[in-house]
Amino acid sequence: MNLNNAKFELSAVKPAQYPATSVPEVAFAGRSNVGKSSIINTLLNRKSIARVGAAPGKTREINFYNIDQVLYFVDLPGYGYASVSKEKKSTWGAIIETYLNTRQQLKLIIMMVDIRHKPTEDDKMMYNWIVSNHLQHIVVASKADKISRGQIKARLQEISSTLGIEEGVTIIPFSSEKRTGKEELWNCINNMIV
Repeated sequence: MNLNNAKFELSAVKPAQYPATSVPEVAFAGRSNVGKSSIINTLLNRKSIARVGAAPGKTREINFYNIDQVLYFVDLPGYGYASVSKEKKSTWGAIIETYLNTRQQLKLIIMMVDIRHKPTEDDKMMYNWIVSNHLQHIVVASKADKISRGQIKARLQEISSTLGIEEGVTIIPFSSEKRTGKEELWNCINNMIV
């Protein structure tokens, strides 16, 4: 897979607009402002293939990134942004749920949480939904450079117990800034999409 052949392909809000391919997909789910765009840019060695929103809650569609016709990264709309109306939130929820429920090409969900904070009720709801639908997933704790290395283990334990993560599910501390966790995450992706 040649990462130089990665490109933004399209945005979609309903299944008829999704790419018409059988290429495996890895979806990124998480709260607004958790760093989904940054992690996609880091994994693809790009500065701005995924546009980092100036304001949280900006991504309103599902964005598909085609990597060398071999894999898609799928950036789902962020959830849980406080200043968004209930109506908009339910629209985004429906967009996310429809994708996760219907997409046969989905091989892995990367559930993202901010390592600095205890997971929110929205995070718990999202995680429970992933687990109850038996979707293959890993958890990425973003912004690991914002805390000391000595705090990481305790933060990961809190995330794990708050979300009720079962043994065997991978949790990766990740920093887009320092590229920490990048190799481990790519290994997980490669192992799970075969």
